[in-house]
Amino acid sequence: MSNPAEPRPITLAVPKGRILKVLVPLLGKAGISAEGLLGDDRRLVRESDDGRVRFLLLKPDDVPTYVEYGSADLGVVGRDTLLERNYELYQPVDLQVGKCRMVVAARIGSRIPQVPRVATKYPRIAQKYFASRGVQAEVILVQGSVELAPVTGLADLIVDLVETGSTLRENGLEERETVCSISSLLVANRALFKLHHERIAPLVDGLRQAINGGVRNG
Repeated sequence: MSNPAEPRPITLAVPKGRILKVLVPLLGKAGISAEGLLGDDRRLVRESDDGRVRFLLLKPDDVPTYVEYGSADLGVVGRDTLLERNYELYQPVDLQVGKCRMVVAARIGSRIPQVPRVATKYPRIAQKYFASRGVQAEVILVQGSVELAPVTGLADLIVDLVETGSTLRENGLEERETVCSISSLLVANRALFKLHHERIAPLVDGLRQAINGGVRNG
């Protein structure tokens, strides 16, 4: 039987996928053993070795929703998701992982019309970006293979995430503009962070220290 005096575990929502491979070592530097996140099984709820942290494995787009509604104390989410969905979450730490850029790209050497068609997975970000530049763009939502849009004539431009730009080049595209830099952030529900600050703050401070080069020993 658990001791009622013991604090409940901190619930941290994390995205499934490749980000876990860089997130687990970072959590380790913060004194949180999270090797269980890399286990090859279907469990969606896992715990750190010492039981201090409970992890929820979610699709990346769902992480901020669980934090917003208080089902998770903290979450790890890409800046692109926050910008696209316009979540009002507290962002105490930029984790400096999952770094990439959101760019505007087009066919190499192509001329862009005055009212371009723009294909993207991020219609809100794209619309806001072009509006800020005084461009009246027609934004088309495309869920996958965005690079095909200019190649097939569906769109003049795309707005998408890139790391090295190799996928663009292999499909005859080039970067035209940078919309913003992207990385993964630690987020929290503002009200719950204040309410449970004493319990959550050590984990946040540990991650901040790990990013700045220190190693926390629990």
